[in-house]
Amino acid sequence: MDLRRTGQLFGWLFLGTFVTSIPARLLFVDGAGASWSNMRFVAGDASSTSLKWAALLEFGLIVTQLGTALVLFPIARRQSETIALGYVTARTIESVFAAIGLVSMLSLVSVISAMNGASGSETVALQAQGDSLAHAYEWAFEWGPGLVAGIGNGLLLGYLMYKSALVPPRLALLGLIGGPILILSFLLILAGVYKNGEGPSGLLTLPEAVWELLLGVYCAWKGFRTASPLAEQARRREPVLSG
Repeated sequence: MDLRRTGQLFGWLFLGTFVTSIPARLLFVDGAGASWSNMRFVAGDASSTSLKWAALLEFGLIVTQLGTALVLFPIARRQSETIALGYVTARTIESVFAAIGLVSMLSLVSVISAMNGASGSETVALQAQGDSLAHAYEWAFEWGPGLVAGIGNGLLLGYLMYKSALVPPRLALLGLIGGPILILSFLLILAGVYKNGEGPSGLLTLPEAVWELLLGVYCAWKGFRTASPLAEQARRREPVLSG
């Protein structure tokens, strides 16, 4: 296995999660007519076009998330099969939450269409339905990128990268630091201390975001380090040809 090329593929897939996730979130918020810190359904400001584009990007996020786990697993299992499988599981769970949010927000397109010509109690019912779908998306967003990402991309991936030295260990420390901080932020939001996007939530999310971005950039640029013990292990397993 070519560690450098595999690492570059991993890096580009990781960067793909940034390219898809952030615009998808912004378009979902715009499509619902809401704001980042107050996710709800505002019929007068809602946009079906934004919701459809966001759904496409969110699907791209699911693909790239699963791609990072599948590309890394054959290498990471040499370090720890249990932790490597745990990372694949975390990425899968995170993608399930993303899919829940995608379906919830895409269902708003039908609500927006039904709002045209509705009146009286029907409008009230559709408004309540729209709010429920928007809130379902928000909870999926909190549990996916807010909690599972801290466990998977922060703790598990940070540990794998630190122990294997596939990337510089000092870089991997960011994951081991950022993951628990992101989990703490999720718990504070769950406890109602503040809402996502308010108070210190952005600051507490920053270490994990920096870790993921730098990891993607480093790997896309240089690939996995050939100085890693895993690279030496792979070389020892290569058959020696003679004649």
